[in-house]
Amino acid sequence: MNVTQPPAEQEAIAFLGDPRNHGGAVVARIDTHAAIVFLVGDRAFKLKRAVRYPYLDYGTLERRRAACVAEVAINRRTAPSLYLGVQAVVRGSEGDLCLSALSDDGAGFGAEAVDWVVTMRRFPDDALFDRLAERHALTLPILRALAERIATFHAAAAPRPDGGGAEGMRAVVVGNLDDLRGASTVFPAATVARLADDSTAAITRLAGLLEARRRGGFVRHCHGDLHLRNIVLLDGIPTLFDAIEFDEALAVTDVLYDLAFLLMDLDHRGLRPLGNAVLNRWVEVSGDAEGLAALPLFLSARAAVRAKVLAAALRVANAPPDVAAEARGYLDHAVAALEPPPARLVVIGGLSGSGKSVLAAALAPSLGACPGALVLRSDALRKSLFGVADTARLPSDAYTPAAITRVYHGLMERARAALTAGHAVVIDAVCARPSERAAFESLAADLGLRFDGVWLDAPLERRVERVANRRNDASDATVEVAKAQERYDLGPMAWARLDASRVASDVLAEALERLL
Repeated sequence: MNVTQPPAEQEAIAFLGDPRNHGGAVVARIDTHAAIVFLVGDRAFKLKRAVRYPYLDYGTLERRRAACVAEVAINRRTAPSLYLGVQAVVRGSEGDLCLSALSDDGAGFGAEAVDWVVTMRRFPDDALFDRLAERHALTLPILRALAERIATFHAAAAPRPDGGGAEGMRAVVVGNLDDLRGASTVFPAATVARLADDSTAAITRLAGLLEARRRGGFVRHCHGDLHLRNIVLLDGIPTLFDAIEFDEALAVTDVLYDLAFLLMDLDHRGLRPLGNAVLNRWVEVSGDAEGLAALPLFLSARAAVRAKVLAAALRVANAPPDVAAEARGYLDHAVAALEPPPARLVVIGGLSGSGKSVLAAALAPSLGACPGALVLRSDALRKSLFGVADTARLPSDAYTPAAITRVYHGLMERARAALTAGHAVVIDAVCARPSERAAFESLAADLGLRFDGVWLDAPLERRVERVANRRNDASDATVEVAKAQERYDLGPMAWARLDASRVASDVLAEALERLL
């Protein structure tokens, strides 16, 4: 690879880094393997390094201009207010350097350009999601909002059936393995061989699904590098930025493979509950549960990418001493992702206000494959079936026997799809009728999977209190509904019964003891 800085680039770097060229403002500099970012006041200027890597070529001035233009265009899909445009570093009549006016395409500067920069609106470093994660400041509402943004972005991205699919995934895996084998001083050969065998078997097993998804519109022009360091809380909104612009093939992928980078990143940081919340909300918005069969492979490939990138960093002078150990940790993660626990079905039943949704969400990260079980909530599904937002209140005709049957049928269909894909499922529904409980038990039996039914008991006064205190929730249950449910005839109850009048942590502890 070529990392020698040409004289013109050295001159541009010196110009951009000199406070005198920014009205005396303080200049902070961030160096990466492919770019240098200069932070000045409320602006950030990103200069592409004149480098050539096997996967990236910024070796000529024109390539760097084109890359700057592409970066602005691609990232304006998700962060239009962040990407202000392209500027040329130009030489004036006196030989001094200066910045050109902002442009979308860099046209009009030609031979005057010494180099090119992407000009961005600057944001606080502590607004980056990796920094928020380090401060334990990533909350479930923020992650749910992020999942919605990603699902919306994926839905709007251009379908690209010319990429992805089985061959696209095979190319990713082969490239990863070649690089991992090339770093033999970092990675144990036996572990790489195990990853190779398991990855090859997974691609063979999933080839039909991957091809069906490619043909079905699930391969799109995505972000391509969707981890926590490329997400920022901008004006209170989770915002995706720094999408891959240098190789379209790396960004034209299955939408679930795009999401998998974020899920893997959260899991590797010990934040599986947040990853579970992201996956569940993304599936709720996208409706894409069938693709879960490919998620272990996608997670493994993303972890292998991180492993090989960290190994490459060891070739850079002054690399931190713990990088090799971190790289091996990602390799272990890649292997483990391809050996998920079997699918299973857990159903949490109980009258309104018994704490079903709280327990289901808390249980899910501990069940099944990374990042935990898919949670199917009857209240949220009902809103989806009627085409309204989660928190919109539905009329009484949404709760007729026919409507209730439709909701439970929808739960069964979605559960079957996820379970068949090898993913664990937690269902959150009242299940007051014996027939409803029996149907879920039969579903698991038909698929040959483990079933656990949990019934939550709570006295009326506790349930009424909880229902009365709900805010911004998908449930339409009122205090009157909770009181009316007290008259339900539940019939024979064979499910495990938990005292749900206790604090949520105690209920969760007992549930985990019974289920794990």
